[in-house]
Amino acid sequence: MPERLTAAEQATLTLDGARTPAAVGTVAVFSSGPSGFDFDRLIDLIRDRIRYVPRYRQRILSVPGRLAEPVWVDDGDFDLTFHVRRAAVPRPGNPQQLREFAERVLSRRMDRSRPLWELYLVERLEHDQFALVAKTHPSVVDGIDTVDLVQVLLEDAPSTEIAPEESWHPLPAPTTIELVVGALNKSVQNPAGTVSNLQNALTDAYGTAVSIGEAVGRGEPFGDLVADALRGARTQPQTPLTGSVGDQRRIEVVPLELDDLRAIGTDHDQDLHDVLLAVITGGFRTWLMTRGEIVTADSTLTALVPISVVEDDASGVTSLGSRVVGRLTTLPIGEPNASARLQQLGRETQPCKESGQPVSARELAELAGFAPPTLHALGTRSAAAPTSQPYDVLISNAPGPQAPVYLGVAELSESYPVLPLTDGHLLAIGITSYQGKIMIGLNADRDAFDDLEVLAQCITDALEDLRPEDDR
Repeated sequence: MPERLTAAEQATLTLDGARTPAAVGTVAVFSSGPSGFDFDRLIDLIRDRIRYVPRYRQRILSVPGRLAEPVWVDDGDFDLTFHVRRAAVPRPGNPQQLREFAERVLSRRMDRSRPLWELYLVERLEHDQFALVAKTHPSVVDGIDTVDLVQVLLEDAPSTEIAPEESWHPLPAPTTIELVVGALNKSVQNPAGTVSNLQNALTDAYGTAVSIGEAVGRGEPFGDLVADALRGARTQPQTPLTGSVGDQRRIEVVPLELDDLRAIGTDHDQDLHDVLLAVITGGFRTWLMTRGEIVTADSTLTALVPISVVEDDASGVTSLGSRVVGRLTTLPIGEPNASARLQQLGRETQPCKESGQPVSARELAELAGFAPPTLHALGTRSAAAPTSQPYDVLISNAPGPQAPVYLGVAELSESYPVLPLTDGHLLAIGITSYQGKIMIGLNADRDAFDDLEVLAQCITDALEDLRPEDDR
């Protein structure tokens, strides 16, 4: 019998809705180099590396009656050229046009009857560059059997070598009878699990009803009322970061210099992670004020911040040598002093640091290939964890290598993540560092955040607020 989805993988499927497609995005920009780079070269490279990410050739098959967990099966009709696509943006091919392309691609839900990933080669960018826009469902990337495809495509040295294509023969999918018999055998061994699966089926029906309620009244107050009634009362007061999510996205990117953040951390005796949270917190504070929101001394926001930890319990430990868990962090947006905000965040995260569990940024940055896409996928999984508490915004920080990496012979120039929005959350923030740069990717509901560029500028300004006055 094929491998069944784990509880964590099933939970990520609940993130996937008509208006909230659960795809972790990566936008990576490359210099073409003297020999250039084309679609055929990309296809050859993926054919060579896909053997290392087996889930990328598998699809999810449900068990009739939801008597047991769905199973992973080889896609007998797997077609690489369906998943890898070629695109171009109008000239001049600037960063804004690339973001607009990513907005459209990442707003679309993927076909669950196929392996849950897509990769776009975007050509004709300015300065003789091209980009990859990758989208992968977080259920695919467990960090154990499968990392993100982008991680295995990139290497720390340019290369023109392509290994001979392996002979891959998909295993036949189980028949309906085999699925039912396997589920019944499992129910005898684990009757509690069968009850849980039936509960999940009811939850799926409930989720469908929510989607119908949203679709019936799309753009109408009645539809919002129906959807909210079907969801039930919210357990958290509404903030400008929470609410009903639409079906279109808006993306902005905040580029920062890694050395600037490190210098601020040294001046304030705080680590880089806390400095980043302080910069984002300061950005939120100013942005809310530009909206005319009331910000008092005790105003806070709650962030779900995935971190890589080493725990005594080895379950869930990934091939990256750690486990990614979500930690709630209070962002003190009511504190007017930038230095005081940073100190508060340092105290907030201190107990976790003292536990000895967190994996250092240096260790994560030294992982093979380009690990941030994998880390962001695992971070997104934490938003689906059954133990997850109410929060306002997901903030995932994934350090990358500080030396060049290559797609074949093409050098990676920059990369930023685009994390998916989950139900009720209008903004998600992903952070990736690479070669002395930190890229903060903001993904927001298009209608709720028509001022997303203002938030991006406020985050940039918040960094300046943390510098010593004589350095500004």
